[in-house]
Amino acid sequence: MKPLPLSFFRRPAEVVAPDLLGATIVSTAGGWTTGGVIVETEAYLGFDDPASHAYRGRRHSGNASLYGRPGIWYVYRSYGIHWCTNLVCGGPIPGGAVLLRAVFPMEGAERMRARRRGSPDRDLANGPGKLSQALGITRAVDGYSMPGSGVIVQPSGMPMAGVRRVTPRIGITQAADWPLRFVLEVPGALFRLK
Repeated sequence: MKPLPLSFFRRPAEVVAPDLLGATIVSTAGGWTTGGVIVETEAYLGFDDPASHAYRGRRHSGNASLYGRPGIWYVYRSYGIHWCTNLVCGGPIPGGAVLLRAVFPMEGAERMRARRRGSPDRDLANGPGKLSQALGITRAVDGYSMPGSGVIVQPSGMPMAGVRRVTPRIGITQAADWPLRFVLEVPGALFRLK
């Protein structure tokens, strides 16, 4: 299946984020294929969003990709520990992006378990740092166009049944109450969202 077209990301982050629910992410990092269904995202709006790395036009070498073309990866370290994986979006305000927060594992679960050092299946990729670790995503893909990188997002081949919810963002202190977290709850899944 082909990756999502770059035109998909030429929209504001708050529009792209819910549309990514149910899409499939596939990584070939390290020569292993791992992937799953995206079940949680968060939108960051750029210049006017106090939680965004582009708030008030902040620019530095670490966030340069955030100002790139729609559909490129923006990968940064959170608290100096975890890689966080984002896709840059278009829109009227520069610096918008969607953080991938959780994936329902579908392919390469053994490799994900090894990368996550024996975490139980329900916790393999249910947080942005866990997702990046499970899929082998590092800063190495930062700035690359999604379709040409070793990590691609494809439209859903089969719609995943579940309940879609919108909630305030989590794990941040600024503008945490903004309803920009999007979740696809999969009934009966051995998977835990925060």
